[in-house]
Amino acid sequence: MEQRQRGRPRAFDRDHVILESARLFWRSGYSGTSTRALSAATGLSTSSLYAAFGSKAGLFDEAVRTYAERYREIYARAVEEGNVHTVVERVLVESADEFSRPSDTHPGCLLSSAVMTDSTSTLDASAYFAELQSSNERTLRERIERATREGDLVADTDPATLTGLVQSVWHGLSVRARLGASREDLLATVRLVQDLIRERLTP
Repeated sequence: MEQRQRGRPRAFDRDHVILESARLFWRSGYSGTSTRALSAATGLSTSSLYAAFGSKAGLFDEAVRTYAERYREIYARAVEEGNVHTVVERVLVESADEFSRPSDTHPGCLLSSAVMTDSTSTLDASAYFAELQSSNERTLRERIERATREGDLVADTDPATLTGLVQSVWHGLSVRARLGASREDLLATVRLVQDLIRERLTP
């Protein structure tokens, strides 16, 4: 008699499982997402999920790397640009692109989701996202400080204030995307912000 295979089934769409899991984590946080809920959303049994990802923590880590870490990568790429205005443009345009991805291929605007609410069910994920935002803000501020020293911006530019402006616009784009704003609407806002920064802060 042929022995039955154990573990995950042969037909296994990893991208689908990560996408559906990410949606749950963004909505309820790590602690607030049960393995039962993950199983129901992904169509895999708990044993199959564990066979594929090792644990709920392993699945969360992969969901974070797949979606949330894209934002860190956007900042890391942007600050390599030679002109600070291009840096700001890349941060905002590429983020707007990420925010407005089709819902069937992306879990949503995670930073404006319910995962950021202050409740015991979302503290794990909230702590991660707070670290992510601090890291991105620090990366951008250091680049703006360098631009000020090199004369790319007017001498009296306050790097902290300019960084705060960009980050505020970033969060606003995220919220507007979540409320249904189109990519074109988001990019119109980005263009206006760029024009204002150039007009006020270009030497």
